[in-house]
Amino acid sequence: MYKMKSALTEPAVVLVVNCGSSSVKMALIALDSGQRIATGLAERPEQADAVLYWYSDKGKRQEVMLADSGYGAVLQQMLEIVSQRFDSQKITAVGHRIVHGGERFVSPVVLNDEVIHQIELLSHLAPLHNPINLLGVRYAREQFSTIPHVAVFDTAFHHDMPLRASLYAVPYRWYQDYGVRRYGFHGISHHYVAQTAARRLGRDMRDCHLLTAHLGNGCSAAAVRNGISVDTTMGFTPLEGLMMGTRSGDVDPGLHAFINKQTGANVEEITHTLNHESGLLGISGLSYDMRTLLAAAKAGNERAALAIEMFCYRLARALAALAVALDEVHALVFTGGIGEHADIVRMQTCRYLSSIGIKLDTERNRQHGRGSDGVIGADGSPVSVLVIATNEEWMIARYVCAMLDKKKARSLSDFGNRHEK
Repeated sequence: MYKMKSALTEPAVVLVVNCGSSSVKMALIALDSGQRIATGLAERPEQADAVLYWYSDKGKRQEVMLADSGYGAVLQQMLEIVSQRFDSQKITAVGHRIVHGGERFVSPVVLNDEVIHQIELLSHLAPLHNPINLLGVRYAREQFSTIPHVAVFDTAFHHDMPLRASLYAVPYRWYQDYGVRRYGFHGISHHYVAQTAARRLGRDMRDCHLLTAHLGNGCSAAAVRNGISVDTTMGFTPLEGLMMGTRSGDVDPGLHAFINKQTGANVEEITHTLNHESGLLGISGLSYDMRTLLAAAKAGNERAALAIEMFCYRLARALAALAVALDEVHALVFTGGIGEHADIVRMQTCRYLSSIGIKLDTERNRQHGRGSDGVIGADGSPVSVLVIATNEEWMIARYVCAMLDKKKARSLSDFGNRHEK
């Protein structure tokens, strides 16, 4: 059994394991410099054509042929590669991204059999995510059995939302008996970009009010006040909130009953459609990929253009609503694949937000903030606008360091432990 006081050595290297439904990501992070020593990405792990890519710290990509497909087999092969190609003796801890911590886990925790069991008991809250996350934990603990493993929860950053924002207007006993509340997701990303934005603005995180927009295939926005998430768009599940790649986002709750009567589809079938056949894909009938839709819209595809317009309008509407949770807005931050690379999406979204003081600089936006430290807002704009590349792996590594050796960890905003009534 490892000893906590000697868990971190100099320089500390953390292996980050991020198991998703359609990919497995691993990264080796040097804590003293923040450098990515290497990154592994396995796409389509459940399919016969699964492929693995390794990236060096210089960005050089190498394709690795997988001997076997299937999620467990791919995980095992990736972990073996880490052990064989890198000095595993230098790996001092493993950090695992766990999607849902419920109300039980509101900060990082060292994994042991009892903690794993408690996470398993929460799987009904995230049936598509937590079981896969725990599969990564199982294989990684077998491969690296003598070093600590730490769970970092995607819901934790949003745990301290005030009750007025976290509860639904449903019978209170649903919250008491079944844990029905708004949990929020993408918390690791929102926390990272909020900290980075505060630093770039030259503000103390404890005196910084931000709107953050994580836009990828899954999308969410958050209001971050003084380092704490006080509201967010995703709720009990990742289906709530913004229009996404294949998810509908907010719909009338009565839609389930209506579609059931019209088509005979049951709750599971309708929910599947809302999760996997809606959003950008559902409206465009073409693709869930924003890059494909932007090209199609430019070529005159009206439904692709409509999907983009809906996406931007609904995002702007949500951001304007989130501003209510802040005394003032110091900055709007875009991140995620769409947020970092789709200048047209940022432009169309910000046009709707001129009433809250958001103005873009066209050229800075077109350059994605390169050369201006991520700033894409116009000079003199009352609200700063930034593009910040998210770095969940680095953030997870920092959480791990803070959990195992607080004296050596760089400053992390306190998760807090309070609710505003």
